[in-house]
Amino acid sequence: MCGIVGLFLKDPGLEPRLGALVADMLAVMTDRGPDSAGFAIYGDGRPDQLKLTIRGADLESVAEALGPKITGVVRDTHLVLTLPLVEEASVRAWLATERPDLAVTGSGQRIELYKEVGLPGAVAERFGLAGMSGTHAIGHTRMATESAVTTAGAHPFSTGADQCLVHNGSLSNHRSLRRRLEPQGIDFSTDNDSEVAAGYLTWRLREGASLSQALESSLTDLDGFFTFVVGTENGFAVLRDPIACKPAVMAETDSYVAFGSEYRALVGLPGIEAARVFEPEPARVYAWERN
Repeated sequence: MCGIVGLFLKDPGLEPRLGALVADMLAVMTDRGPDSAGFAIYGDGRPDQLKLTIRGADLESVAEALGPKITGVVRDTHLVLTLPLVEEASVRAWLATERPDLAVTGSGQRIELYKEVGLPGAVAERFGLAGMSGTHAIGHTRMATESAVTTAGAHPFSTGADQCLVHNGSLSNHRSLRRRLEPQGIDFSTDNDSEVAAGYLTWRLREGASLSQALESSLTDLDGFFTFVVGTENGFAVLRDPIACKPAVMAETDSYVAFGSEYRALVGLPGIEAARVFEPEPARVYAWERN
């Protein structure tokens, strides 16, 4: 099952409304994934700074313990640290030694990544999604059919800087692919096949492929059925497997590009009545970037 939503804004005037629009889209997809939800949102950032989104308990004192150069904002069970880029290694080392109970869910100049167990609308409200602004975001509502309902198993998954992936479907060769990727320095924190898909794209990008090339390669290297929506620092991309058995619909206007597992996730968007609405073709990469 599961539901996916994505919204890429072309019109800067809509950026203050990004979170509110995506929150409504997530809530509409509740019956496709009522047990957990998550989203990645791309907001402000600086090239000399890094954001680390961290999940866990007792978060209030973490930023202070790391020193005056580092600030933190707590949102429910997640903490977003903002730090000088040159401090990343030392901060990660401190977390591994002093707070091994915490998990890093996302990192990059612009990405913030939140996920929790619960109804999608409640998860969005817990993190204040409706009040967030940015240029683009992707989200996921999960119905766990092959694993336990846990926060760690919720989407999105992030295995590279400012990169994340949400997935509707199932991969049959994710175990063998994991064994190929781990010696290449790709680390995994769950048994979820979607995290392996994210790691595969990270590896291909590290090897010099463009995002479109990496997604095209996945059509050969990933065995199963899937719809992927991938977020990057500059935009997002969509890919369905050659069979395309999972539902997907897109809408494009002069102001935005939107993705939903079902059309009803898009009906609340401004100007949707004039949008070009289409079903993404099987085995074809669709990508949009800023600038």
